[in-house]
Amino acid sequence: MNATSRGPGRWWRPRSLRTQLLLWLITLHLGAAVLTAWFSFVAYGNLVHNALDDQMRLVAESYAGSDPQKLPRPMDGEAAFSRGAFIVQIWSADGSTLRATSWPVLTVPLQARPGFSDVNTGTHSGSAWRVFTAEPGSRADQPRVQVLQNEDYRRRRALRRALLEGLPITLLLPLALLILWIIVSAASRSLRAVARDVASQDERSPTELSLARVPDEIAPLVSAFNNLLSRVRSAFATQRRFVQDAAHELRTPMAAIGLQIENLRAHVPAGEATERFNQLEAGVTRAQHLIEQLLHLSRQDAPRVGGANERVDIEVLLRDSVSQLMVLADARRVDIGFEGGIAAVVVAPVAELRSVFDNLIDNALRYAPEGGVVDVKLHQVEGHAVVDVLDNGPGIPQAAMGRVFDRFFRVPGAAAGGSGLGLAIARTAAERHGLRIELRNRTDGPGLMARVHLP
Repeated sequence: MNATSRGPGRWWRPRSLRTQLLLWLITLHLGAAVLTAWFSFVAYGNLVHNALDDQMRLVAESYAGSDPQKLPRPMDGEAAFSRGAFIVQIWSADGSTLRATSWPVLTVPLQARPGFSDVNTGTHSGSAWRVFTAEPGSRADQPRVQVLQNEDYRRRRALRRALLEGLPITLLLPLALLILWIIVSAASRSLRAVARDVASQDERSPTELSLARVPDEIAPLVSAFNNLLSRVRSAFATQRRFVQDAAHELRTPMAAIGLQIENLRAHVPAGEATERFNQLEAGVTRAQHLIEQLLHLSRQDAPRVGGANERVDIEVLLRDSVSQLMVLADARRVDIGFEGGIAAVVVAPVAELRSVFDNLIDNALRYAPEGGVVDVKLHQVEGHAVVDVLDNGPGIPQAAMGRVFDRFFRVPGAAAGGSGLGLAIARTAAERHGLRIELRNRTDGPGLMARVHLP
């Protein structure tokens, strides 16, 4: 994988800022709910503990101070464990004999020290008890009182209260996330506007991005991007000037060389000299074609000029292109024909559309074998208008298919004469006006099909 490729990101560190915010806020909300429940559990646990301890003391004092001694009301285990009922024990004055108890099943001896204590009667659930042992009475025969309550009941009561305290935060979490999603979406609207501005840039004439609606946090990034665009514009302008100046400077001497060669043809003796002279003439012709292509390319890379669009009849344009290139077809003894099955109109500059189709037809004529055939068809495919330029040349190897639109790229083994710019010029002009060029080798025989999908 390329070092600059973007993966999906780990689940705890996603690529999306919005997802990161939501992930962290979900964690914070859940953490707040847990902490609220824990603090409530601790605080309410202490409150419940102290309140129930006070009630136990009051119950013990009411039984210890009664005269005659009142007996505790009988109860069952459900009242002790589920409702947290107090279990009252009446002991003899010396603490050796249990005289009465509200739940005989529980066997907890009288504690040696008065006051509160915690007793565990076993290892099973519900075996922990809170015990209050009353002070001995003033009379020697006054019974001792001991009150017990189940500790699990106290913890359950505190836990229920804590969960109720944390429940509002948990229930508000979806609403908070929805509000957050709306806020983040509104805040990121300016980012999307910047992204749209970047996407709409013309690569041949990039313009600076506006900082009017850009948040302060990303303003330095946009400013740096504007500086980069300024350097790119300067580099493009320098490149265009160099290509234009070089092509213009070469055009005049190459034209003079072409005239000199044409004047010398009558003085070249027959035989090997004629063959060498033809090769020289072909090289000069190719150089002149390359210079013209470079000038065309530099004009195409220049910033767009508005107001040049018009409604162009594609059939008329194609017929004109075929007739203009008939001279090249006759020179190579290639049979070229046009078939128009539909009417199609494209709104674009005529020169740009001519550049698309002239280069495709010229490319087909150059690679078609001597005595071959080039067909230009205007028809419909799946309800959409297309222009097909078909030749019966060698086609393009699949390994080179992805590079044929690169500037100055020529298919290895191709015959001399091309500049490697025709397809690049055609695609640039096509994409500028919503056309799409598709190249593929023919399946009905040797050759290449260049298909232009009209907008």
